[in-house]
Amino acid sequence: MSENIIEAPKRRGPLYAIIAAVVAVLVIAGFLIFGGGDSDAKGKTIKIGVVGAADPYWNDYKKAAADEGIKIKLVNFTDYAQPNPALAEGELDINQFQHIVFLADYNVANHKKLTPIGATAIYPLGLYSKKYDSVDEIKDGDTVAVPNDVSNQARGLLVLQSAGLIKLKDGGTIFSDLSDVDTDASKVKVKALDAALTASSLKDLAAAIINNDFVEKAGLKFSDAIAQDDPKDPNALPYVNIFAVRPEDKDNKTYQKLVKIFQTDKTVIAGLKKVSGDTAVPVQTPVSDLVASLKKVEADTAASKK
Repeated sequence: MSENIIEAPKRRGPLYAIIAAVVAVLVIAGFLIFGGGDSDAKGKTIKIGVVGAADPYWNDYKKAAADEGIKIKLVNFTDYAQPNPALAEGELDINQFQHIVFLADYNVANHKKLTPIGATAIYPLGLYSKKYDSVDEIKDGDTVAVPNDVSNQARGLLVLQSAGLIKLKDGGTIFSDLSDVDTDASKVKVKALDAALTASSLKDLAAAIINNDFVEKAGLKFSDAIAQDDPKDPNALPYVNIFAVRPEDKDNKTYQKLVKIFQTDKTVIAGLKKVSGDTAVPVQTPVSDLVASLKKVEADTAASKK
């Protein structure tokens, strides 16, 4: 009987031709859906890595995507160090949790090329004062404080520069510190304090950069800020949050559609703002600008590690 089974396939009639044709169609279809030729990811459940999947706006986002015929699965992470490795290893299709500075640091440290395909929002870092109601009222020679940790100090200095209070040598970078302040060309003096102390020291200062985590704890409102990151300012661009993918997926039309849904769905945007205490500023920065910023930040990051 085993010999008959082996011999049977040698019959090559019309039925064989039909079966062969069907198999070929299935193979081609499978390649288009799952293989490297896929540009749309149609029919696929797309895995998106996030931090804070319990935020209500994510359910609104899933529904908005489903209305467009796109099925997504949110993969939640509690550790910011996890979503990028998961994306790089193919466990995710997209992630959305980080700004450009964070992505650049990961790429440089791990020799990866994850890339942004769209912006979501920027969470402004603000300058607060109990003495003045506007930046223009701050006097020459007044003292302004910034946080003393590396990341927030550089960002705080860039905010002060955008507000016209200081000038940074060479325009400033994400690694700027007090030594980069051009004192002769600056209106105010700058001192660095622990981030937890900038708010409590306001009574002794003209103004201070206060991390978002400490604003409400200090009895302040986000609306009290007299200056903050301007989403349109090139210096704020590295702090824009993004959707990121592996480089081979940067032109995926379905992924690009998911970005557009996030950026334009009114319910999603309203939910995003609500969760952030109305501090999030939704942005639709061109992808080319995001990529250019990433390359610059990566170059700065690599240079800082030498």
